[in-house]
Amino acid sequence: MKVIGIVGSPRKNGNTELLTRHTLKAIAEEGLDTELIRLAGLEIKPCTACMACKKQEVCSIKDDLFPIYLRMKEAEGIILASPVYYGSATSLIKALMERAGYISHWNGEPFQGKVGGPLVVARRSGRTFTFAQLTLWFQILGFFVPGSTYWNVAIGREKGEVKQDEEGLETAWNFGKNMAFLIKKLSK
Repeated sequence: MKVIGIVGSPRKNGNTELLTRHTLKAIAEEGLDTELIRLAGLEIKPCTACMACKKQEVCSIKDDLFPIYLRMKEAEGIILASPVYYGSATSLIKALMERAGYISHWNGEPFQGKVGGPLVVARRSGRTFTFAQLTLWFQILGFFVPGSTYWNVAIGREKGEVKQDEEGLETAWNFGKNMAFLIKKLSK
């Protein structure tokens, strides 16, 4: 059983990645395999609605998305993590959501019944909107979305500041534990 944490921040080793690694550690403690995928430095273009994926499980855009999509299909759990940029998720994670959503919709809904959920980091505001934005993607694709002790959001601007948000870290940790619990229950 495997959980993938996809970090939609263009910053390597930033707060969103730190929070995702923290959550994946909680999951790994429960005996599940984990993998972190950084979108930073990758090319993930927005969907063009060409509908090539309607005919077969492909994407006509030649960039770094399709190999990630295939890894997502193989995993039992998926985390999408994004910092808040101008009150919303990053364009990197939104492009991944659009295209993975379209491909999966037209090709047997492979994410239905998987477990997933968001992680969000912000300097100040936009956290709950971005959290909702990512959560709705999971719900429309048929994921089971576990809760935590609060919404999966944390505070941080400069690299490493998220480590000072004890409540955010605890919430992300508990989300990871709940995610692992649900994946195990569903695999029985």
